[in-house]
Amino acid sequence: MELPCSLLCFVETLAVLRRSKSLSNEIIATGSRLVAGPSGAQDRAMTATRYDKNAKNVLGQELVPCSLDPVTGFYRNGCCETGPHDLGLHTVCAVMTRDFLAFSKAQGNDLSTPRPDLAFPGLKPGDRWCLCAGRWKEALDAGMAPQVVLEATHEEMLAVVPLGVLKDHAAA
Repeated sequence: MELPCSLLCFVETLAVLRRSKSLSNEIIATGSRLVAGPSGAQDRAMTATRYDKNAKNVLGQELVPCSLDPVTGFYRNGCCETGPHDLGLHTVCAVMTRDFLAFSKAQGNDLSTPRPDLAFPGLKPGDRWCLCAGRWKEALDAGMAPQVVLEATHEEMLAVVPLGVLKDHAAA
């Protein structure tokens, strides 16, 4: 059984956020609350590791983590959550394949090459990653869409692709 994102370890998240270049270097821990903001702006407080502790998945249930190894999500908390700073809508938890990684690289988004300067390990087939909704839809239209982990895909994805299509691409 996977733990809900809201129950993940605060200390682990703090360590990830400190390493992440996508978030500001202003990380303030106060008790059980963590305040961090993309692009140098302080964002709203997070409880535990969740940006939005009420986030739901496409099945209407509590959102579960997509991946902690490698750590994914716009907020690098393991969850495909979204918020006002997430212009790419990183809401779909996808299982990487060799074909999708090659497709994404050809589209100008190289997900397989490690980028130590961004604390990005590079992805390999089998890794789970929070993709931008538009990138997944683009891959779908090209016949290259990777499988989706429904329990870890944010309900906002339903504004881009119907649930039936996501279910057709559900990971086992």
